[in-house]
Amino acid sequence: PPSLPRSSTTSASASTTTSASCSQVTSGGSDIAGFDFGCTIDGACVTGGQVPPLTQYSSIDGAGQMQHFFSKGMNTFRLPVGWQFLTPTLGGTLDATNWEKYDALMQTCLNTGAYCIIDIHNYARWNGDIVGQSNGAVTNAHFVSLWTQIATKYASNSRIGFGLMNEPHDLLDVNIWAATVQEVVTAIRNVGATSQRIFMPGNDWTSAEDFINNGSAAALSNVKNPDGSITGLIFDVHKYLDEDNSGGHVECVTDNIQSSFLPLSRWLRCHGRQAVVTETGGGNVQSCVTHMCSQLSFLKHNSDVFLGYTGWAAGAFPHTYELSEVPIDNQGTLQDTLLVENCLYQQNLP
Repeated sequence: PPSLPRSSTTSASASTTTSASCSQVTSGGSDIAGFDFGCTIDGACVTGGQVPPLTQYSSIDGAGQMQHFFSKGMNTFRLPVGWQFLTPTLGGTLDATNWEKYDALMQTCLNTGAYCIIDIHNYARWNGDIVGQSNGAVTNAHFVSLWTQIATKYASNSRIGFGLMNEPHDLLDVNIWAATVQEVVTAIRNVGATSQRIFMPGNDWTSAEDFINNGSAAALSNVKNPDGSITGLIFDVHKYLDEDNSGGHVECVTDNIQSSFLPLSRWLRCHGRQAVVTETGGGNVQSCVTHMCSQLSFLKHNSDVFLGYTGWAAGAFPHTYELSEVPIDNQGTLQDTLLVENCLYQQNLP
C-alpha cells in the first residue's frame, strides 16, 4: 500500500496515445485488502494485525464487494497477504488455519468468475532482511519454499495469478533480485503450475516511472521459464497520481502518461513484453477523476502491452481512508465511490 514517495519527479498531464492492436485491457479491477494489514515496508507483519475481508472472520463483506464490482464490469481482483501470515516461521510450512482463511477469500474471488491475483505484501523482505541479499538471513530457498507450496495448491487453476512480491525497494542489486525471481519462477513451473501468469516486480517500489531507468526492466527480461520461453511472465508495476507519487494525498496532479506509461509502453512494445499495473489510486475528488480516467484510458488504448490494472484499494479499509474504493452500503444497495464509478470500470473510460 502507499507508504513513502516512490519518486521525486512528476509531470504534466497529457492525453498522448500510441497505436495499439486493441482497445480493451484484459484485466480491470481492485485490490481487496485486509490480509496484508499489519505489514510494514521493512517486511515485518504484526501477528493479529490482519482483518480478513470475509464476514465469517470479520465485519467486512469482501465477497459482497467483489460480487458487486464484478456485476458492474470488473473482472480482476488482487488479494494481498502477509508472508508471515501464511508461514509464521521463515521457510516453514503453510499455517493450516491461516491458509484456510486466505484460501476462502481466493475461492470467493474465483466464484465471482473473476481472475484472482495472489500478492505477497512484504516489500522483498522478511522482518527487515532483503530476500537473497541479507547475508543468508533470508535466502532464495526461503522464498522458493513459500511459492512452491502456494503454486502446488493452485497448480491446476489458470484463473489465479502469482504476484511474487509487493513493491521491492532499496534493493542492493536488481540483478541479484532478478536471479531470485528466476529461482522462484523455475520452482513454480516445476511443480506443474505452468498455465498461470507470474507477475514480476522491480526495484524502487516497482514504480512504472523508474522501471526502465533503474535497470528493473532489463534485469527481469532475463528471467525465463524452464523451457526458455517468456510465456506468462509479466512485469508488475505501480503508479500513484499525487504530488509525490506516494498515494498518501487525496488530490491528484498527474495522469503519469508522459512521465511513465508512454515511455514504458514504447519499451514494452520494442522488446515484445507486457506489464500489468497492480496498484494505482487516488482520492474521491474531481482532480483524481480527471487524471485517473486519463491514465486508465491510456492503458486501455495500449492494451497490447498493458494487460490491465487493479486500483488500490477496497476490502477492509474504512470509508475514511483517502484512497478507499470500498462501496458504501446505502440501505442494502452498494454505491460506488466517485473514482470507482467514473474510472475503474473500463467500459466507462473514453
